[in-house]
Amino acid sequence: MSVLIETTEGDIVVDLLVDKSPRLCLNFIKLCKIKYFNFSPFYNIEKDYTCESGDPQAFTGESEGGSSVWGAISGSEEDRWFKPDDNELTHGEKGTVSMATSILGQKKVCGSQFIITLKDKLPQLDDRAVVFGNVVEGLETLDKINNAYIDEKGRPLKDIRIRHTYVLDDPFEDPDGLSEPPTSPGPTPAQLKTVRIGSDEDVIPDEEEGQEAERRRQDQLARSKALTLEVIGDLPFAEVKPSERTLFVCKLNPVTEDEDLELIFSRFGKIVSCQIVRDKQTGDSLQYAFVEFEDKEACVRAYFKMEGVLIDDHRIHVDFSQSVANVQNERRTTQRRRRRDEDDRRDRRDYRRDRRDDRRDDRDEREFRDKRDDRDWRGHRDRRDDRDKRDYRDKRDHRDRDRDRGSRRDREGEHRQRYRDRSRERDRHGSRHDSRDYRYRDRSG
Repeated sequence: MSVLIETTEGDIVVDLLVDKSPRLCLNFIKLCKIKYFNFSPFYNIEKDYTCESGDPQAFTGESEGGSSVWGAISGSEEDRWFKPDDNELTHGEKGTVSMATSILGQKKVCGSQFIITLKDKLPQLDDRAVVFGNVVEGLETLDKINNAYIDEKGRPLKDIRIRHTYVLDDPFEDPDGLSEPPTSPGPTPAQLKTVRIGSDEDVIPDEEEGQEAERRRQDQLARSKALTLEVIGDLPFAEVKPSERTLFVCKLNPVTEDEDLELIFSRFGKIVSCQIVRDKQTGDSLQYAFVEFEDKEACVRAYFKMEGVLIDDHRIHVDFSQSVANVQNERRTTQRRRRRDEDDRRDRRDYRRDRRDDRRDDRDEREFRDKRDDRDWRGHRDRRDDRDKRDYRDKRDHRDRDRDRGSRRDREGEHRQRYRDRSRERDRHGSRHDSRDYRYRDRSG
């Protein structure tokens, strides 16, 4: 069960302890539901202690200390107060929410005023108020309330009020006669009269009023204009300041020359530069000039002495220069010099890197050449070994072929010898076969 309290300093979410303080929680939830707390001020703030609210008529002269939800419904004086729950909850943590109590007759009663602690461990409040909830979101809002400017009575100089209340979870039945408003009601005329400083206004301490506030406003305006000029390119940077050693001289006679003006102003001190601004096309004088001194004191003396002086029948006007062209030119010159130096350093680094690369390439080439020579020598040796091995194999093959050829001849010789032997054997037995053949012929005849 939770309630959201929207204040001028931020939102606060309160978790209600319904089990421990059901009657107090019922009263608080229903008061929030009928928007009873709208525009209620935090009327008493004690730094690092407590802040109090819950009385919408505070400071109006019509306040009666608030009312319970039953008194708000019936309007009866008897229903304005009720007896709180008896519990043993204590103000042990920052953000503890409790209902303020008072003694009516001989019993303790409470209405609508509640307290929120701004510090841990405040046991002295246990007898003055009855705890019914804790702040679970919005502790930073409590810090803002704690740091608010207050008067001697504890009222904040800048009003801190409850804008709206929203019931996030309501477990209770509505009391008889309770009517929720269709829209959030606005403040009454009596409440509006109690506004001291609105929530949209700033609190300015007394010592910063008047000239101090005007000075701050002018400084802020000047910074804003300078930033605008920087954005459009008229200023090199927003914090730039004109030279304190340069005078702006105008209303000059067109015939006045740079040397004449420098001679006149040089009696106040050493001059660094004296330049009459001229038209770029025609070269005619534009009748104003810039005179830059070596030191600030000489520039100040010239400013006081040369105002309204007659030079070549013209009374000149002298003022401190507000131009930052020289500063911008110096800045650009410095930037160009810095870029040039960076380019030189980069070129030197590139040159050194190229030298290192060349040396590394030479070393790699030498190593490659050495490896190549060694590889060629090894290759030559390998080729020679291969050739020797090939020659050996060829010789071996020739020997094998010769041996094989000799073997074939031997085998052929053996075959021929066996053939001759068989032929001789047949010749030796040939006469017997012939006589047998004759015998066969004679028998057949």
